[in-house]
Amino acid sequence: MKRKSNARLAEDDLRPEYDFLKLRVVARGPRRKAPAPTVQLAEDVARAFPDSQAVNEALRFLIRITEGRVKQVER
Repeated sequence: MKRKSNARLAEDDLRPEYDFLKLRVVARGPRRKAPAPTVQLAEDVARAFPDSQAVNEALRFLIRITEGRVKQVER
């Protein structure tokens, strides 16, 4: 099998409207960001909360309540 000439590879046959500076760069390899942790809610729980902000607010409230009870028991 005969190898193709490198001269063909050196030619710029891309269209002028291609702008690679606008492309999004996707990080690959060990330096990329770790994916955000996700939690899947049960259907009945998901229906009670319209969005992730509502879930976070409810969980923070629960944390404050339980921390208060733990402090009262320790005294």
